Amino acid sequence: MKATLFIKVFLVLPLILFADYLLMALLGCSTCLFGLNDDFYCGPFCLAGKIILALSIAYFGYLIYPDIKAIVHSKKNAPAKESEKGL
Repeated sequence: MKATLFIKVFLVLPLILFADYLLMALLGCSTCLFGLNDDFYCGPFCLAGKIILALSIAYFGYLIYPDIKAIVHSKKNAPAKESEKGL
């Protein structure tokens, strides 16, 4: 259970961040190719970067939510209930 969380944090998260980096680099190169000036990079480009990063964080949170929930709700060495003792 914890191994999948470590895999997601140390393998999937860097891949998501690298994909964000590539997306922003491609967006920057294509806007330069189309001749947009420096004003574009201070406004819409930064906004697009923030949106892409927020979507990536939301997706990663969606990926690790079941693992975190399983860790938080796991009861180890809990005493047996009265109804289960007679079985």
